[in-house]
Amino acid sequence: MSDGRRSVHYDPEEAIAALTIADPKLGELIRRAGPFTMRLKSQHSPFEALVESIIYQQIHGKAAFAILNRLLHAFGDIHPQPDHILAAPEEMLRACGLSANKLKALRDLAAKTLDGTVPTLSHIRRMRDEEIVERLTQVRGVGQWTVEMLLIFRLARPDVLPVTDYGVRKGHARVRGLGELPSPKELLAFGERWRPYRSVASWYLWRVLDL
Repeated sequence: MSDGRRSVHYDPEEAIAALTIADPKLGELIRRAGPFTMRLKSQHSPFEALVESIIYQQIHGKAAFAILNRLLHAFGDIHPQPDHILAAPEEMLRACGLSANKLKALRDLAAKTLDGTVPTLSHIRRMRDEEIVERLTQVRGVGQWTVEMLLIFRLARPDVLPVTDYGVRKGHARVRGLGELPSPKELLAFGERWRPYRSVASWYLWRVLDL
């Protein structure tokens, strides 16, 4: 049964061919790891996607899933919108399991959605990656890595390299036979050869830990 996730809109085979030519060692990893099977997460609005990202930060996935479900249930089993979050009593939101910091982050996200800092889904699709990062990281509790995950797994942007991600850095170190993790600056410089498919390169570097 399908889980409702969508495939990317760029050509994975074209990306794999380009990456294999640009970086034979990465090409060998791609050969071992097999087909590119990444699927996009639900196509929520940026606000809804960031609500979930904030809830999932720094806690176990099962606990975050439970908190998210309690939050949805508190609003009648629908995804709350910005005005709902701002109008809800603090006690109601804290009863869902939200920490004080996450509650403040959700309130700030709601306010910045209403004032236009956080764009709508139709608007964000027309924005450049760099502009999306600049806009969304203005929200309390939303860092560059969180936005990069949104770009890769929800908006299907093909050329995103999350240089601070441990899994990507660890995968790169193993592929290259490095004794230590590359710094974000080093990984950014090396990753220039993977353009314009750095998201695909990242996905395969995450696979190293599976192999």
